[in-house]
Amino acid sequence: MNEEINLHEMENDEIIELIKEDLYDGYREEIMEEVQELLDRGLEPYDILTRGLVGGMDIVGEDFRDGILFVPEVLMSAKAMKGGMNILRPLLAASDAPQQGVVVIGTVKGDIHDIGKNLVAMMLEGAGFTVIDIGINISVGKYLEAVEKHQPDILGLSALLTTTMPYMRTVIKALKEEKLRDDLIVLVGGAPLNDAFAKEIGADAYCRNAALAVDKAKKFMKIVGGA
Repeated sequence: MNEEINLHEMENDEIIELIKEDLYDGYREEIMEEVQELLDRGLEPYDILTRGLVGGMDIVGEDFRDGILFVPEVLMSAKAMKGGMNILRPLLAASDAPQQGVVVIGTVKGDIHDIGKNLVAMMLEGAGFTVIDIGINISVGKYLEAVEKHQPDILGLSALLTTTMPYMRTVIKALKEEKLRDDLIVLVGGAPLNDAFAKEIGADAYCRNAALAVDKAKKFMKIVGGA
């Protein structure tokens, strides 16, 4: 698509807008070229992240929530975003750039479904969160270990089977017993869940889809930040 476009002749703001457009269309290679061009011009990695990648993923998230985009298209956008993030991540880590927060996410023990979890993880990263994805079939011990090691602001629990839903309660109970629950936001997600179940097991919120997971994560971080 970008064959006729000469990045060297474009203004910085025009490239930022192009990043948003190409992110929406899932053009990974183009995103990487555009990010590198802005870095070569001396733009701060954090500015490229927030104005370009996060700005673009915000639009993707809104259209996903509104039913304009669907999972395959959002996955393409998320993969394109990761192409840009691969370039920016080491530079961001070496700087004092602010971030949204840290998230540990995994699918509970007995459940090996990961498409929803992966989508949430990618969209959270696209929103500026640092995401540690600990995978599928995760036991209580592994959740506790990850929380102690990474000290996240948010823990995401995913389940797609009704038979594995109760394990979320087990994880939250263990967090309380180990005195790790109070300073942690726990978000749960998966097709068979609902708000009532999330409240019953002691989670902070149920996230129906990836776009809502990002919205709720941002809102909780604002509450925590303002506290």
